[in-house]
Amino acid sequence: MRQQALRAVAVFALFMSAFSFSAQAKEFSTIRFGVEAAYPPFESKTATGQLQGFDIDLGNALCAQLKAKCVWVENSFDGLIPALKARKFDAIDSAMNINAKRAEQVDFTVPLYLTPAQLVAKKGSTLQPNAESLAGHKVGVLQGSIQEQYAKQMWAPKNVDVESYQTQDQVYDDLVAGRIEATFVDATAASLGFLNQAHGKDFVFAGHSVNDAKIIGTGVGIGVRKGDHELLDALNGAFAELKRDGTYQQLLKKYFTVDLAVH
Repeated sequence: MRQQALRAVAVFALFMSAFSFSAQAKEFSTIRFGVEAAYPPFESKTATGQLQGFDIDLGNALCAQLKAKCVWVENSFDGLIPALKARKFDAIDSAMNINAKRAEQVDFTVPLYLTPAQLVAKKGSTLQPNAESLAGHKVGVLQGSIQEQYAKQMWAPKNVDVESYQTQDQVYDDLVAGRIEATFVDATAASLGFLNQAHGKDFVFAGHSVNDAKIIGTGVGIGVRKGDHELLDALNGAFAELKRDGTYQQLLKKYFTVDLAVH
């Protein structure tokens, strides 16, 4: 009898736990994602102004999994975190790497994918991604990016001229025109959005990728406002389901030839 009673208590506790989780789970009718659509293949616009890219497709898939309407709000990259805090949207889905500085301001989902940071320079250049090699040279970076954080913290104090730009396309334009000598950038975006394009044919990756968990980060995630646990948990749960049913892997294959998956 005692054993049966204990079993009954355990079953009741399990039922109440499941009921509590269900009661606490929030349903989202709409999720507003902040994005800067100037970073192919992650996010950009078609000739007709439609949003496209891996992050766009992944965000739409997350919304579909949560049975929510996706609304995309365009914003400059360096203004995404302030705009999130100001409640202009609910989350940031814009190839934003998770690092210590950003994690002080927003909460991140689990990493969605991994992509290295590398230096791009003209073919034949001897430049390498370190302060000694870059001293006295001009390096372009995207304003608000982890590459900007790293370059300004690790290279600028050692006589490297780090130039910040509003968009990565502006960096590429100045690189092609010879106004800067290199750009420090997300390697996947640079490969597909510049090096494999006609205007990037004279440029290559210079040196190895730069690894720094504190500044470069531990992968790309979706950022939500501090303390917004309901949305964070919902997005993490939806992402786990997209990995389980193969949607995530299909999207990766659609856009990339290298493995960016988080295993």
